[in-house]
Amino acid sequence: MAFVEFRDVLKVYRMGEVEVAAVDGMTFDIERGELVVVVGPSGAGKTTLLNMLGGMDACSSGTIMLDGREISAFSEKELTYYRRYDIGFVFQFYNLVQNLTALENVELASQICKDPLDAGTVLKQVGLGHRLDNFPAQLSGGEQQRVAIARALAMKPEIMLFDEPTSALDPELVGEVLNVMLSLAKEGMTMVVVTHEIGFAREVADQIVFMDGGVVVEQGGPEIIDNPQEPRFKDFLQHVL
Repeated sequence: MAFVEFRDVLKVYRMGEVEVAAVDGMTFDIERGELVVVVGPSGAGKTTLLNMLGGMDACSSGTIMLDGREISAFSEKELTYYRRYDIGFVFQFYNLVQNLTALENVELASQICKDPLDAGTVLKQVGLGHRLDNFPAQLSGGEQQRVAIARALAMKPEIMLFDEPTSALDPELVGEVLNVMLSLAKEGMTMVVVTHEIGFAREVADQIVFMDGGVVVEQGGPEIIDNPQEPRFKDFLQHVL
């Protein structure tokens, strides 16, 4: 059994009488310790995938498993505990509390955990040991995103989910966030990353999943970037490389 399993997962949004399948029959696996990069055009269903795996949205049908537990069958109470104790979620925007220091932001999140990591230690891990007492307004965008990563790490999650973690950053700040994610991958953290950073995917991904129209069109190791088989994936790469 894989660490994460999606089996025939469907997510339908209803807008009046119109139904839209954001994810349409998705099946794939993630092994423990893998870094999976999910790529695809806007509207492909990438964020919906993350939200379902993160317990923030429910699938319409199908099965989602994490470490032998059927997430898709959880009650609301079970989902609350799952989001609190098992998932680390890093979003496009940092969502830091502006009147708290970097250290206090991480400590605030760790207060809800059963056995959190030390906030100062985790901030040092992401290269911010010298910024513990700085407020978000005193930090660069890259530093703020690293605080957000530290906040998620302090909760000792089973898996880390990243939704376009560098898209709101100036280009010169992207590298510092990607380097932190690379170090986490080397330490064996299971991660699912939605990103357009194809160079990062080529360098560190164990598995790349290309989505379009709510389905997995092509998946495989990093080599598929240089040798795509599906026309839709080839077209996508021509636009982003």
